[in-house]
Amino acid sequence: MYQYHCLNPIASVGLDLFSQDYKKTENVAEAQAILVRSAAMHEMELPEGLLAVARAGAGVNNIPLEKCAEQGIVVFNTPGANANGVKELVFAGMLLASRDIAGGIRWVLEHKGSETVGKDAEKAKKAFAGCEISGKKLGVIGLGAIGVRVANAATNLGMDVYGYDPYISVNAAWNLSRSVKHINNVEDIYRECDYITIHVPLLDDTKKMLNAEAFAQMKDGVVILNFARDLLVDEEAVLQAIREGKVKKYVSDFPNSTTAGQDGCIVIPHLGASTAESEDNCAVMAVNELMDYLENGNISNSVNFPNCNMGVCSGAGRVAVLHKNEKGLIGRYTAVLGDSNINISDMTNKSRGDYAYSLLDLDSPMTDDALGRLRAIAGVRKVRVIK
Repeated sequence: MYQYHCLNPIASVGLDLFSQDYKKTENVAEAQAILVRSAAMHEMELPEGLLAVARAGAGVNNIPLEKCAEQGIVVFNTPGANANGVKELVFAGMLLASRDIAGGIRWVLEHKGSETVGKDAEKAKKAFAGCEISGKKLGVIGLGAIGVRVANAATNLGMDVYGYDPYISVNAAWNLSRSVKHINNVEDIYRECDYITIHVPLLDDTKKMLNAEAFAQMKDGVVILNFARDLLVDEEAVLQAIREGKVKKYVSDFPNSTTAGQDGCIVIPHLGASTAESEDNCAVMAVNELMDYLENGNISNSVNFPNCNMGVCSGAGRVAVLHKNEKGLIGRYTAVLGDSNINISDMTNKSRGDYAYSLLDLDSPMTDDALGRLRAIAGVRKVRVIK
């Protein structure tokens, strides 16, 4: 029996997938698995028996990844599950920036008591006129699950689309429309595009990648859309670019004191994944990831350990070893099994940065003595007997 705890409300369509071998607990100290959305975990004391954390969403800034890795806790996220919801809001932001829809709505509200509001609107609407997006150039920086969807949909709206991603995956490349021009230098997007939307993860080398230097290369009147992470854009620099007329509008899904209410900024209250469909998709993916890991030892979409899949165990036993990515460790724990007369029928070992993961199928069940010796090896963070 596995126990799981939800730090945030998780859609029932996902939780209902748990079998009778799973029980929800309100006491996080009892949990082998945690499901979370936005709750902050950095100050949490992680339960001793915790095996996995599943983030029902893509961003994991609220989870202490290194701390989890050191304790042998696998952290999952759900990339792509909310991609369509974010994609649709990107286009809403693009239209809000192209035509002063919000200003027009405010005007109507201000004149709601007037009997001549319809007639007056015909005279006032010139102040809210804008441009169409068809025929304009859109630059998509980052061609992951969301970026590919944005790029493909934009071609169907008649836009001339440029895509930039030096690390594009094979799957993303296959899904990308042939109409999207794949760009090797992001500076070409800066120089050519009327709209630029960013869809990359927040890393040390992507933080504030859209900065004063980048804005200086852009066309006058460019629209910047940020539905990925606020720190990808130097927002003080974008405000200056707006004042100078370089940037026409900055559309962000991340409210903060820098941009909220500022001229030229359209700030949305982090609604990208706030759809019933996105929440359902994230919950379903998170629960499936947890069950496959807890029951089979397989890892999919982890952010602190490597992906690894050996299917369902058909042998006498299966053991998972979460360890530091250090030379000689594999030989040490296979030697322990050999000394215990336990034969390895199949195994896989994957590494990711400072950490590695080994999954071993055995011809005989694991013994308590061998298990204790494995756990005692320096560099081993956790050993799980799956079967």
